[in-house]
Order: sequence, then structure tokens, then C-alpha cells
Amino acid sequence: MTTDTKAKIDIRRFDGLGHADHGWLNARHHFSFANYYDPARMGWGAIRVWNDDEIASNTGFPPHGHQDMEIITYVRDGAITHQDSLGNKGRTEAGDVQVMSAGSGVRHSEYNLEGETTRIFQIWIEPKRLGGAPSWGAKPFPRGERAGRFVVLASGYADDGDALPIRADARVMAATVLAGDTVAHSVAPGRHAYLVPARGAVMIDGERINARDGVAIAGGQTIAFTAIEDAELVLVDSE
Repeated sequence: MTTDTKAKIDIRRFDGLGHADHGWLNARHHFSFANYYDPARMGWGAIRVWNDDEIASNTGFPPHGHQDMEIITYVRDGAITHQDSLGNKGRTEAGDVQVMSAGSGVRHSEYNLEGETTRIFQIWIEPKRLGGAPSWGAKPFPRGERAGRFVVLASGYADDGDALPIRADARVMAATVLAGDTVAHSVAPGRHAYLVPARGAVMIDGERINARDGVAIAGGQTIAFTAIEDAELVLVDSE
């Protein structure tokens, strides 16, 4: 753990994350998940899971169930094909996002039907209330439209009208930042933010954050991210 003296952050290096290699799936876990357990990393605010998954071509997750969780999939490379017990089916490509509100319960599968490895961030956020009818949705978010600023991809707030809806007091955001440029994000007191560069590297108060490192950010501060090289940033701000 590295704690910056200027900003209240906890840097979680990629090489120190939980790791599971199943052959078809090579996964890194930012928080405790499945056989990886660390009592100091059970989540961050309402963020319960952040998995960095590499899924081999023509493999994937067979049908399985979820309940009472908001599940956001951010596709970094390749594409993922979703099918669920509600009758939904869709293919989400690199840079785009899908969300599933598990609600009272849903079964789904996620397959990489592409001829290349698919790489995703799978993020689970605890809902603000349990139950409710499950739902699924996906949407393209062109990387060019996030140039130099954070764009809200999924949100539990009605005023984020273009974002995919989730049932959590949280926002999932992304930005693309050219080398030398800076973007900033203010985390309100009492809230929690977690940042992972999907690619590239940034500096935070003199600390280098590489691709796929995680940064837990405490509330009550504004953090500036300066790109050392062209970077794609994914950030969740939650209760």
C-alpha cells in the first residue's frame, strides 16, 4: 500500500491484485472475490467488485445467477455477447458499456465469440435498495466524446440523462487524456472513488499510476490526473 502525503489515496498495484488463471479466463481482483480473500479489501464504499478479466476467444461464462447487485461491464478490447433469462441478447464492443440490475434475480451468460481475446472490467456496486425487477441495457460511448473530460457512462441519478441507469448511489465515468493533459475529479465528503486506467499511465501528486493499477480515493478532495502517456481512465464515484 502506498499512501500519498498530499492526497488521501490508496494505490493498489496490478501485480499485487488477487489472481486467478483458469486457462480460458485470466482474472485479477481489486477486491476480495471467489477464492481471493483479503479482509482489508472487501470493497470501497458501495463498490464491492472490480475484476480485470481476460477472456479467451470462443469461451466465456456459462449461464449463472445473480441477485441484488448492479453489474457494470466496461469492454476494453474485443467484445462480449450477453444473453439472459429476461430474453435480452446483445453484443458490447470495446469502449462501450453494459449494465445489469440483478434485482430479485436473473440468470445470464457472457461469452467472447470473437476471434481475439476480450478484455473487460467487471464492476459490481451494491444497490441502494434490494429486490425489484431485473433489467439489462447496453450503450456505445465513443472514446472521442470523452476527450479531456470525464463522461458519465452509468448512473443512479436522474439528472445524468444520457447515462445507462443503475440502482445505486453511484456514477461510472470514463475519460481519454492525451499525454501532458490533465483531468480532475472532485470526490464529495463521505463518498468514495476508485480509478483504474484501462490503458496508459497518469500521475497523481507525484505517484505514477500505470495501466490496470487501482487507486482508492477518499472523499472530501479534488484529485488531478495528469497523463504521462495517452490514457483511458475508468472511475467510479459512489457512496
